Amino acid sequence: MYINLLISIKNAERARKPLLKVPYSNMDYAVAEVLKRYRFLKRVAVKGRTAKRIIELECNLERPIQEIKFLSKPSVRRYMGYREVLPVKRGYGLLVLTTPNGIKAGHEAKREKVGGQALFEIW
Repeated sequence: MYINLLISIKNAERARKPLLKVPYSNMDYAVAEVLKRYRFLKRVAVKGRTAKRIIELECNLERPIQEIKFLSKPSVRRYMGYREVLPVKRGYGLLVLTTPNGIKAGHEAKREKVGGQALFEIW
């Protein structure tokens, strides 16, 4: 689940570990790609074959994650329309949504006029 991925990334950065390996899932890989696109991670690579695949992440130690705020949990899910999407930390943070078009950053979803489940905010 993406929650374990984010906590692992945050812990690795706090311990100053440049490389991290986590088990593969489609959602984790999509979230990692979004974080890479917005420079929270330097590199994302999938290693191995089907049953033993892992995601290898290179942390960006120059720009560490300060805080993560989980908006949706498995028990309580929060949905947002594109009109409800606002900037996080005056544009310095990132809101991640899962939309019908895939996992997107908040401003991308707003530009495409697509809402969805709000996963987390990160800054």
